[in-house]
Amino acid sequence: MPIIDLHCDTISVLLESGEPLLSSDRNVSIEKMHSADVFCQFFAMFIRLTDFKSVDAAYEYLKKMQSHYLREMEQNREYIRPVLCASDLHQNREEKKLSGILTVEEGGVIGDSPERLEELHDMGVRLITLTWNYENSLGYPNSDDPAVMGAGLKPLGKQIVERMNELHMLVDVSHLSDGGFWDVMELTSGPFVASHSNARAVRDFRRNLTDEMLRALAERGGVTGINFYHKFLGEDGQGSVADMVRHIKHIRKVAGIDVIALGSDFDGFSGPCEVRDCTQFYKLTDALTAAGFTDEEIEKICWKNALRVIDSVL
Repeated sequence: MPIIDLHCDTISVLLESGEPLLSSDRNVSIEKMHSADVFCQFFAMFIRLTDFKSVDAAYEYLKKMQSHYLREMEQNREYIRPVLCASDLHQNREEKKLSGILTVEEGGVIGDSPERLEELHDMGVRLITLTWNYENSLGYPNSDDPAVMGAGLKPLGKQIVERMNELHMLVDVSHLSDGGFWDVMELTSGPFVASHSNARAVRDFRRNLTDEMLRALAERGGVTGINFYHKFLGEDGQGSVADMVRHIKHIRKVAGIDVIALGSDFDGFSGPCEVRDCTQFYKLTDALTAAGFTDEEIEKICWKNALRVIDSVL
């Protein structure tokens, strides 16, 4: 089954470890992608702002990460190519090449400099996760504090979302506060995404989406990528395929099949997970078949819904 995965942290990890993207023991590698037909992988440049003395220092590190990504793309050009627009992805597929889409996980690297959004676009970034788990210059994160969770985007955050729409970049609301989600909903007329979030009604965790959010996301033609991190899946903490199917069933029931995609979060979490790396996506597709999902529904979840959004925005 072809796969589009909306989120992994592999590039961030490989920069630190020095391992090659082609072949490694990480959850995602070019060899693993090829063997499993993960024909398009969104590669997140993850930044934890608290690790740096300043936003400027974090931004410089992000540029180092981007250079590393481009080197990997060039060194492995016979296998994988970067995607800057939807037509790139289709061309890569026709030429039997894998595709990489570069993203930023922590929009706070923009700081107070809106011109950095243009720079990120020029660097090849096509999706930005507006916040991580801390307040930044754009807005507020998911939180157990109701005041923080209800807070929306800051003025700069609203400006950035509007400009992202103009630049044909995907706005990602994973990690964002509930208030921020609704601000994005108000500021966009087309698809946006939650690259790696599940259903809060199934697992009551702040990083997951409420039923109302899921329906709103569907209304905009967007998708949420099912996250494989055990904390977002179930209270037993096992990261089971059964829990993944529970989330998918619920989302289909409340918002429809067209809003469901995959956002594994591979190489971004530790702990148990029944789907250990990208070669094991088949465990989920087999379980969906056993649960009565049709081939067409499984194709939508695995790649067709995500491709529709890519075609619409990029």
